[in-house]
Amino acid sequence: MTMREKIEEVAARYPDQRSAIMPALLIAQKEHGHLPGPVLQEVADILGVQRIWVYELATFYTLFHTEPVGKFHLQLCDNVSCMLCGSEDLLKHLQAALGIKKGDTTPDGLFTLSTVECLGACEMAPVMQVGDDYYGDLDVARINTLLDGLRAKAGRVASVEHAAPRPPGE
Repeated sequence: MTMREKIEEVAARYPDQRSAIMPALLIAQKEHGHLPGPVLQEVADILGVQRIWVYELATFYTLFHTEPVGKFHLQLCDNVSCMLCGSEDLLKHLQAALGIKKGDTTPDGLFTLSTVECLGACEMAPVMQVGDDYYGDLDVARINTLLDGLRAKAGRVASVEHAAPRPPGE
């Protein structure tokens, strides 16, 4: 089934096509990996709605990506509960372990690192979402194990050493 057919099928459930924008964006993102301008225009055309409505939702919600993201999008919650449980230190560790800053993607395209306002899983703070999966009660050791597992899943060699970050040039 084509993306158009999937969107039309979902849109048929809604009396107002504007209400179908979010599920249509999910379908389009799954198809394309992210939502660049031409894809947003295509979604608007399929639904027969204004492009600005589609653009507003695509840029407001953190689950939508208008730019390419890595194979594994690491979204670390930085809301109060997670912050109080150490998410700031985990972000620093992730940045050092991956060699990137928040908002960047590793050169091999494997990981994109982001922070999000709230994942709604305070009971397992600090928490991170990777794709559709949540990982909670995180600490440095669990992060390292998760990264190694994701690398292995992608067919990359898992890192053996999890050294403290080194200053540039060392």
